[in-house]
Amino acid sequence: MKNADASPPSTLTIGGTDYRYVDLPAMFGTALHRLPVVLRLLLENAIRHLDGDERGRAIGGVMAWLDDGTSEEEIAFQPSRVLMHDTTSTPALVDIAAMRDALAEAGADPALLNPTLRVDVSVDHSLAVEHTARADAAELNLHIEMRRNAERYGFLRWASQALDGVHINPPGTGIMHTINLEQLATVASRQTVDGVDWLVPDTLIGTDSHTPMINGIGVLGWGVGGLEAQTVMFGMPVMQRIPDVIGVKLTGTLPASTSATDLALRVTKGLRDIGVSGEFVEFFGPGVSTLSAGERAVVANMAPEYGATTGYFPVDETTLTYLRATGRPPLQIECVEALYRQAGLWFDPENSPRYTRVIHIDLATVQLHVAGPRRPQDLLPYSDIGAALAALGAAGGLPAHTSATLPDWPIALAAITSCTNTSDPAQLIAAGLVARRARALGLRVPQWVKTSLAPGSPAAVDYLRRAGLTSDLAAVGFDIVGFGCATCIGNSGPLIASISQAVSDGTASPVAVLSGNRNFPGRVHPDLSLGFIMAPALVIAYALAGTAGVDLSVAPVQTLPDGTAVFLRDLWPTHEEIAALVDTATRPTDYRSAFAIASKNPAWTAIEAPSSDRFPWSDHSTALRRPPFASLDATGQLGEYTAYPLLALGDDVTTDHISPASAIPKDSFVADFLVAKGDDRNDLNVFASRRGNWEVMLRAAFYSKSLVNLLADALPVAHTVHGPSGDVMPIFEAAARYRSDGDSVVLLAGARYGTGSSRDWAAKGQRLLDIRAVIAVSFERIHRSNLIGMGILPLRFPAGIDPHTLAVRANDRIVISADADALTPRAPIPVRIERTDGRTQTFVATAAVETRLEVSLLRQGGVIPSILHNTLARQRASV
Repeated sequence: MKNADASPPSTLTIGGTDYRYVDLPAMFGTALHRLPVVLRLLLENAIRHLDGDERGRAIGGVMAWLDDGTSEEEIAFQPSRVLMHDTTSTPALVDIAAMRDALAEAGADPALLNPTLRVDVSVDHSLAVEHTARADAAELNLHIEMRRNAERYGFLRWASQALDGVHINPPGTGIMHTINLEQLATVASRQTVDGVDWLVPDTLIGTDSHTPMINGIGVLGWGVGGLEAQTVMFGMPVMQRIPDVIGVKLTGTLPASTSATDLALRVTKGLRDIGVSGEFVEFFGPGVSTLSAGERAVVANMAPEYGATTGYFPVDETTLTYLRATGRPPLQIECVEALYRQAGLWFDPENSPRYTRVIHIDLATVQLHVAGPRRPQDLLPYSDIGAALAALGAAGGLPAHTSATLPDWPIALAAITSCTNTSDPAQLIAAGLVARRARALGLRVPQWVKTSLAPGSPAAVDYLRRAGLTSDLAAVGFDIVGFGCATCIGNSGPLIASISQAVSDGTASPVAVLSGNRNFPGRVHPDLSLGFIMAPALVIAYALAGTAGVDLSVAPVQTLPDGTAVFLRDLWPTHEEIAALVDTATRPTDYRSAFAIASKNPAWTAIEAPSSDRFPWSDHSTALRRPPFASLDATGQLGEYTAYPLLALGDDVTTDHISPASAIPKDSFVADFLVAKGDDRNDLNVFASRRGNWEVMLRAAFYSKSLVNLLADALPVAHTVHGPSGDVMPIFEAAARYRSDGDSVVLLAGARYGTGSSRDWAAKGQRLLDIRAVIAVSFERIHRSNLIGMGILPLRFPAGIDPHTLAVRANDRIVISADADALTPRAPIPVRIERTDGRTQTFVATAAVETRLEVSLLRQGGVIPSILHNTLARQRASV
């Protein structure tokens, strides 16, 4: 906090201690309640951290926002902590290790580069479902995880010892967002500044796009890329335009047959339909009060799927109930209630703040929904899955079904996975009740379906066992396989042999059903292009059916040997049954106890780690390599230049397309590279496990079977056309040839470029390919920020122009005029296309740059050069 004494001197006395807090009602009176709560939180943060004119501009900008519901003014946000997982923290910490080397080589003290905030890292993204449908699956999968990732985990242990404030939650402790909900979030934090005790809202950023899950209990936080997180770790604020805020008014109550998953998918559809892209979203209205904290967290989690930065539910009595249910101390809960009530941050279901736009959802109209088969926003009643697949098959592009042993649209994966829908005990208990009824009727999952249950919290073991549901779930193949992201992030392990053979032979089109948050082609498994998101209970029903081609609203799930048809209604639990078991099976002590036991993983503490200030890189490692972009010699890429198109892409290119996370294909040139280095072709792990090795990730860039490069027809996976020669070659080889010839390259893309996860390697890979600018119809928020963080200029096409209409060929040249000194937020950037036939086409793109800080980063070449030069300057100034 800067100049904390300049903040309003209001005081709360709790537990015998006097706490200062920012008294927003005293400062702004009745106008405060016209502001969305998310803007009140940004305002409170700015008042605490800014001085003088900067504070005045922030206050003026936020209050002026009320006039139009939008603003071009900037505001600084300084979160109190940073949340990361192992596959986003590894590249960030590798960057820091390499920056320490660069500083040491420049004569500076490398130990000066240290985080100024607490950084919590959860090792949750590396659990693979190698074993399933057996009681010891979790133990076996954890053993494999520790073996495969020992070197990388040793690096994380080094980082936790060498860097201040870095704390690691080891494998088996759960998914980062569930841990945040159950363990880390305080909602109200007690801080001491210059000897004065303060009570302040808990805030954070996280290097995972689903960080907004914590918005479900009223904590303001959102996802960023690892590059932006690095700037915050080293004391810089998040700079952003005062955001537009979309209000989602909820009325009514959810029907008894539905769950929070159905609401989340409905919200995703509704907000994508109005073009949400980076705005803050806040829920208001009397319907909010009918939702539990667990239900709110499900909806908040899917903020990136509906295009938003946040999905915020303000603090109320339901928040306090959740804190009690998860074992928070009474004093902490008292602090939360006192702060949020007195500071003007408490939820009022009758209040209707000013919003940029508002949509209304009557909860009573929510149905049993799914989303798919290729995007989370493609909402369907569950009864329409078969019809949607039939229409897709009729449209062509999928193999005709000729398998004699598999049904149409066979279920390949049935995964209860992801923090999204496993953090709320009600969701898992509902699934367990479906399993119980199926078991009682003698139903079994067909042999071609791979099943898995990966809860977000180890506390699930306790309440499922206490509810008597563990054996019921196991009876239908849903034994717990571990506590991590697993299938949701693409760590689904091998498919059943009959499915793999059908894919290889082209005799069937298998489908995944999952309780995750994303179903992009190839996301959960590189061989699966079709997937449906649904509630955990419905996952079990479709696993039992064995096919996605059936309408379970009218057709039986299975038919018993005696001819009795078993319908979904025969398996579906009532709301009262679920609530009764949640009440009797869950205990507040479970959460702290299960987490503490899992944190003492002996295999983790046995991993050896270096103790030096600088990390000792190994020339023989295929997991960790010092990256070339962590250098004091890095420079900006702005200017006027002529470039060739390295790739031209269509709409909805995801970060999974750009930098995959799933299994490394054994027949890929990425595998060839690793095998040549001594790795086992049959045990290459996943792409995400190699994010500490830039040589692998360079080759992995755009390695996706479903990605279409518009520069030529029928190009092999991850290939492009080298314009001057016309040669077809791997993308990374084409980039190297352009570099050796002194030629610049750019990338063209359609709408929503970079949708999906926060992975910064989607931008780092493009920087290593020497891409100077990306011209797209639109960008997803985090990827746009990551591009800037790597010194790549994001440009938006003018209306009516896209890669399809341009029809650029590989040997066309693109002239971009992006003068560094003239660049400003949202500046016009002239672009000229020079065709090989002599024609030219000009248009004016818009710099997708939102703040002055982003302009500065582009001029310096990105986040890493900025951190290096600032650190070096501070040390020299102190000498």
